[in-house]
Amino acid sequence: MMKTGMDTTTTNRDYQSRVHEVELETCDPDEPKEPRNDFTLTWEDMWVMVSNKSKGVKPILQGVTGYARPGELLAIMGPSGCGKSTLLDALAGRLSSNIRQTGDILVNGHKQALAYGTSAYVMQDDVLITTLTVREAVYYTAQLQLPDSMPISEKRERAETVIREMGLQDAMDTRIGGWGTKGLSGGQKRRVSICLEIVTRPKLLFLDEPTSGLDSAASYYVMSSIASLDHGDGIRRTIIASIHQPSSEVFQLFHNLCLLSSGRTVYFGPASAATEFFASNGFPCPTLQNPSDHFLKTINKDFDVDIEQGAPRKVSTEEVINTLVKSYRSSPNCQKVLGEVAKINEQGHGAPVKERSQAKFVTQCLVLTRRSSLNMYRDRGYYWLRLAIYVTVAFGLGTIYFNIGSTYGSIQARGSLLVFVASFLTFMAIGGFPSFVEDMKVFARERLNGHYGTGAFVIGNTLSSMPYLLLISLIPGAIAYYLTGLQRGWEHFLYFVAVLFTCMMLVESLMMAVASIVPTFLMGIITGAGIQALMILGGGFFRLPNDLPLLWKYPLYYIAFHRYAYEGLFKNEFKGLKFPSQAGNKASFISGEQVLTGFWQMDVEYSKWVDLVVLIGMVILYRVMFLAIVKCSEVVMPALVACISVTPEQTKKVMMNPSDDKSVHG
Repeated sequence: MMKTGMDTTTTNRDYQSRVHEVELETCDPDEPKEPRNDFTLTWEDMWVMVSNKSKGVKPILQGVTGYARPGELLAIMGPSGCGKSTLLDALAGRLSSNIRQTGDILVNGHKQALAYGTSAYVMQDDVLITTLTVREAVYYTAQLQLPDSMPISEKRERAETVIREMGLQDAMDTRIGGWGTKGLSGGQKRRVSICLEIVTRPKLLFLDEPTSGLDSAASYYVMSSIASLDHGDGIRRTIIASIHQPSSEVFQLFHNLCLLSSGRTVYFGPASAATEFFASNGFPCPTLQNPSDHFLKTINKDFDVDIEQGAPRKVSTEEVINTLVKSYRSSPNCQKVLGEVAKINEQGHGAPVKERSQAKFVTQCLVLTRRSSLNMYRDRGYYWLRLAIYVTVAFGLGTIYFNIGSTYGSIQARGSLLVFVASFLTFMAIGGFPSFVEDMKVFARERLNGHYGTGAFVIGNTLSSMPYLLLISLIPGAIAYYLTGLQRGWEHFLYFVAVLFTCMMLVESLMMAVASIVPTFLMGIITGAGIQALMILGGGFFRLPNDLPLLWKYPLYYIAFHRYAYEGLFKNEFKGLKFPSQAGNKASFISGEQVLTGFWQMDVEYSKWVDLVVLIGMVILYRVMFLAIVKCSEVVMPALVACISVTPEQTKKVMMNPSDDKSVHG
């Protein structure tokens, strides 16, 4: 049995070095005896369709069938819009909630969802934390994904091993970099994205357009690193990649090729035999031309004009595609594919794939806190720029309201100063939204790949941001507080800082909830600013509470956090002070309590600490709201879409193309 596994591995390596000879397109009779930890993926008669209210049901994939075996690289190719990424997402179980799917997808002959740690998906875009080095990025991911039972030293060694496998050993201590900061090249970033997903040693690897945006040299180095992944650790990985237009050198790395056009299979089989298939149907590849260029040019119906001759083709591209599709369905190669799929499914004797263990929730929270803290420390625009602006504004407040005094006119001045602090200083916390959006992109990728859950992200983000928000509240707060001469005493100052800190936490929590609903950065800024503006208007200062229209007082006045911030700061400042009364009044002085009730119309039946507790409760509420929105999008929305979507039987009837061959399932 061990000898068979070694022979199989050797055969696969020879297979790659001989540029995927056609003779190896069928399995050896001993292939079913491969180790049970290998992954063989099959899909049969798979249809994918999207429901649209205006256009009805649109087919994306139509009855595609194929397989992917261990130790091989399957390339999914085709022109733009042919369904490459959709097929990859369907196989990986990542289709969005508005898409319906039929057909059988089996893993080792079993119908089951891909378990955590057994498969990995590398997205087309490199969504990375730009402030981290390569070593740090991979190591943090290893701590998040690998179980707590694995020693820290072994996790660190695993991370460095993965980095070396992808040829990034010389860039280990280089920061990834992003806009405005120089870092890794595009090809290196792509390899870092792959490192983050293969740190768990997955047996099944999906890659969406791994060469997108790379030049020919970078594309080759990335794909050659991917193709040789199964040689470094003895694991026979099953690799499936959607790729648009590979170079001839990259094309030679493919074992099998799945060629799609308009959601239909044009060819499936050994990559080296595709040229012969096209030639046998009257479309030979010109000498010295890249085969992939020839394939895509032949089946791309977006431009039904011969660019070189500048005249319409004698035969339309649609007719060419139909010819190739019908030829493939009637070819012996298609029958071999169907037979291979049937044989793999029948001989699927391996046990269902079990989910691997990962780091515990507490460990994930601690790791995310450390990683986020490091990112915030290195990102100048996250908090440091805001601190500088806050200090500048605090000096402005301190000079404008310098030594405010205790005259009757200081009542209005104190109120204006405190409202500016509670409204506009906290409003400026929205300036961190761009950096937070980048964090959300990383969170979306890692959550979708199962690295950790939403709860761990919320806790990690909250804990990591608290020291910086406290610093921003303390330093500018002290400048503004003591320059203006507000009420002396440590208790009053600390309460002032606590309200400012809580309001900033609250604004960031509000923006988290907004970011989980609003799809774009610009819309998020506008939405968050609009919500806060409405709360400021209804907070009870610009229009006193008793003068607010009912439409504004119920419920906005009671749900706006500015109301409680105003009340807390005003009670903290005015209680215990006395001010000279206006001329004509019998009393020489008026107390701070009288100012609160008569001048500002505030409720003094409860203390300022109640207002602070309400603000803290709102912080928790908004964080929980963010968690609920994300969970709702994961569970509730797909269920609702499934209820209102058309049934698979109805969809197939709609998708049947009368002009197409009747044997679409073949």
